[in-house]
Amino acid sequence: MECKKEKNLEKCSCSYEPCNRKGICCECLAYHLKSRQLPGCCFPPDAERTYDRSFEHFARLVQEGKV
Repeated sequence: MECKKEKNLEKCSCSYEPCNRKGICCECLAYHLKSRQLPGCCFPPDAERTYDRSFEHFARLVQEGKV
């Protein structure tokens, strides 16, 4: 399958500027999952900017109705 990096970048909400996986969703997802995290695009903007991408943080946001 061909990567659609340029199209993915249009919707990528990752605020971590030196990230070399921006727009390469399959690499981003694999990277975060191996660390028990979710990619930044799963979080609302204010939560994404904390760089806490943990499953636990995501679960707290769900419980609070923020996701």
